[in-house]
Amino acid sequence: MKLTIVGATGSMSGPESAASSYLLQEESEGRIWSVLFDMGPGAFGQLWRYMDPKDLDAVFFSHGHADHMGDIISLFVHHRWNPEGKLPELPIYGPRGTRERTLQIDGWATADEFAGIFDFRNVEPGTVVDIGPMHIVAYPGNHTVESYGFRVETPSGSFAYTGDTDACQTMIDMANGVDLLLGECGFTAADEPRGIHLDGARLGQLASDSGVGKLVVTHIQPWTDPQTVVSEIRSQWEGPLEVARSAAVHDCAV
Repeated sequence: MKLTIVGATGSMSGPESAASSYLLQEESEGRIWSVLFDMGPGAFGQLWRYMDPKDLDAVFFSHGHADHMGDIISLFVHHRWNPEGKLPELPIYGPRGTRERTLQIDGWATADEFAGIFDFRNVEPGTVVDIGPMHIVAYPGNHTVESYGFRVETPSGSFAYTGDTDACQTMIDMANGVDLLLGECGFTAADEPRGIHLDGARLGQLASDSGVGKLVVTHIQPWTDPQTVVSEIRSQWEGPLEVARSAAVHDCAV
């Protein structure tokens, strides 16, 4: 199972990366299955570097904030007006209201225009989705809006993505024993608000409590020195650690 970092910066696109977007792929049954988690500003253009967007099998949105789903409109235009003709309807998984949120971002389209292009499906706590060899389970996070992390298991390995969240038991349950945890770190120790993002120490504690094989930290703000985050994580976590970089590829197996 291969993870490609399409976009990694937090809360906005940055000078070195698009905003949050992560491509998970697994080969099975003579083909490559491709699932995208989130599609923040700038992510759709970068996705072309790694695959033809028409070959996506599904898109999962962790929550409705624009830095995680703003580029869904680019995907819609691509599928609606593709010169190859009508493409298969694409499953779009997200919290309740994802369809309506997409309409808000577009600002013009009506719900009818999504018919036959996007198949919106609600995610709730414990939602299970099987896409090819990928067994995907949704876990609620601790954020300012309804949000989810996702655990993915295949015959070759296991992966978990926190989405945006502060510390909570459900994230520990989700990440329990996974080969690779992709964890957000929108804050540092200097940020006092709670119930929004993890800081480095809380993300490190999550990795430690969950017994993960490897931690990849993402969603770092463009103005934050990644080494500050790494130092905070290291106060709680001694295992394998990498900072998510645009275009980086990670093997989701130990």
